[in-house]
Amino acid sequence: MLEIRSLAKRYGDTPVFADASLTLAGGEFVALLGESGVGKSTLLNCIAGLEPFDAGTIGLDGVELGGLDDDARARLRRRSIGFVFQAFHLLPHLSVHENVALPLLLLGRPDDARVDALLAAVGLVGLGTRMPAELSGGQLQRVAIARAAVHAPALILADEPTGNLDPATAERVLDVLRTQVRLAGASCLLVTHSAAAAQRADRVLRLTPHGVVGA
Repeated sequence: MLEIRSLAKRYGDTPVFADASLTLAGGEFVALLGESGVGKSTLLNCIAGLEPFDAGTIGLDGVELGGLDDDARARLRRRSIGFVFQAFHLLPHLSVHENVALPLLLLGRPDDARVDALLAAVGLVGLGTRMPAELSGGQLQRVAIARAAVHAPALILADEPTGNLDPATAERVLDVLRTQVRLAGASCLLVTHSAAAAQRADRVLRLTPHGVVGA
C-alpha cells in the first residue's frame, strides 16, 4: 500500500534524513518514533506530496509520487490520504459538520449521511452545528480524525495526534483513530513521541538521520 525506498531529504546543504525505507501493508497501524528534529513530520509531508524529496521513491496505492506534477499529487492526496495533525487544523469559520464534510466536497461527493455517521462513530452526536472554538481539545482531535477518515482513504497519516492531550483523552483518541482506520480499511502511519501511543501499533519503527530502523 505504501512503499518508500532510500528516501533522502535536505534543506539546502543540511541533511534531514537519508536512505529511509519502509513499507506499510493494507490495514496496518504502524508507529514511527524518533528524536526531535530527525524529520518525522517532514517524512509525513513527503509521503503526502506536500514537500519534495531529494532522492529515493515513494509509492502510494500503486502510484509513484516522484512522477507526478503538483496537480496530480493534489488529486492523489485528496483521494487516497487522510491527515490528522497535532494542532487539529480545523477551519475556524466552518462548523464541525462542514469541517468533516470538506474532503467529500473536494472530491465532488457530498454525503451528509456519511458525515453524520462519522461524527456518531467518534462520539460527537449532536455537535455538528458547533464551531471549533466551542469544543475541547479532545473533541477537536476527534473531529480531525472523522475528517481524515470520511472519504475512506487508503492511508491515514497522523502527526502527534495526542501530543496536546491529557493521558485519558489521548487513550480515547487513539481508540477512535484505530477504530476508524479499521472501518475505513486504511493503513495508518502514526508519528509520536509517546511510548504509550506506540504500544497501540501493530509495528514500531524508528527514524534516524541514517534511515528507518525496524522497517
